[in-house]
Amino acid sequence: MLSLANLQNIIYNPVLPYVGTIPGQLEPGTLIVIRGHVPCDSDRFQVDLQCGSSVKPRADVAFHFNPRFKWSDCIVCNTLKNEKWGWEEITYDVPFKKEKSFEIVIMVLKDKFQVAVNGKHILLYAHRISPGKIDTLGIYGKVNVHSVGYSFSSDFRSTQASTLELTEISKENVLKPDTSHFTLPFAARLNSPMGPGRTVFIKGEVNKTAKGFNVNLVSGKSKDIALHLNPRLNSKAFVRNSFLHESWGEEERNITCFPFSPGMYFEMIIYCDTREFKVAVNGVHSLEYKHRFKELSAIDTLEIDGDMHLLEVRSW
Repeated sequence: MLSLANLQNIIYNPVLPYVGTIPGQLEPGTLIVIRGHVPCDSDRFQVDLQCGSSVKPRADVAFHFNPRFKWSDCIVCNTLKNEKWGWEEITYDVPFKKEKSFEIVIMVLKDKFQVAVNGKHILLYAHRISPGKIDTLGIYGKVNVHSVGYSFSSDFRSTQASTLELTEISKENVLKPDTSHFTLPFAARLNSPMGPGRTVFIKGEVNKTAKGFNVNLVSGKSKDIALHLNPRLNSKAFVRNSFLHESWGEEERNITCFPFSPGMYFEMIIYCDTREFKVAVNGVHSLEYKHRFKELSAIDTLEIDGDMHLLEVRSW
């Protein structure tokens, strides 16, 4: 989960119903983090990203996030415009449990909101009203809220990096392919060879019809693949392997939670330790992979291919 230490303007134990001004512009990369728990008698609650706080006429609601527990558990999302609701988007994969704590992370992207609960991706919601018009957060219903905090877009990358206690990423660390833009397949030399403490940072968006994609750390000299990461969306398997001496080894698949979904934005951090690689997705630790290729300093190339849109790559 994201560290509260990286959030700004934290409001603790707000009284509900809560209606408060958002202390900054909701630009792509902004996070809104709400922590609390669902009481045992809750039938529903809602988080509204509003354009003002007017009651009569009622302010537009750009994003209405509404978990319901009365009949069958679901999350209803919608937009209120000119006092009229649009079409409901309903999700039945509900991560909330009565008397259990939760952390809701709403991420603002260029064309949609992305919501994760307790580190698990839950849903995407395309913008029907520009996020630039949103200035108010409303929380209503039967829910206990322990804290509300924000991480605005300029802080987003350092928030993600800090989950592995990494140094902040600087502009010089951008990996550039041979062309001026990131087309796939992508291949680039790391700024310096792999070794303990080295990090690779990948920002991307999974295609809406994605079956899978690959991220490889390669020894350019021998063409051995030291680390092969292969998320497979159709089977929800996050496969890891190595290609050494012209043959694949045994696949590793164990994972507590598959972190990818079609259409979702992600930031992946691959951190090299003395004994293993550690991988985090959107600030949540995902897996470890023990080194099979021992000559870490020979790992000097990053390759990416598959059903994704590559936005940015860095190493440091």
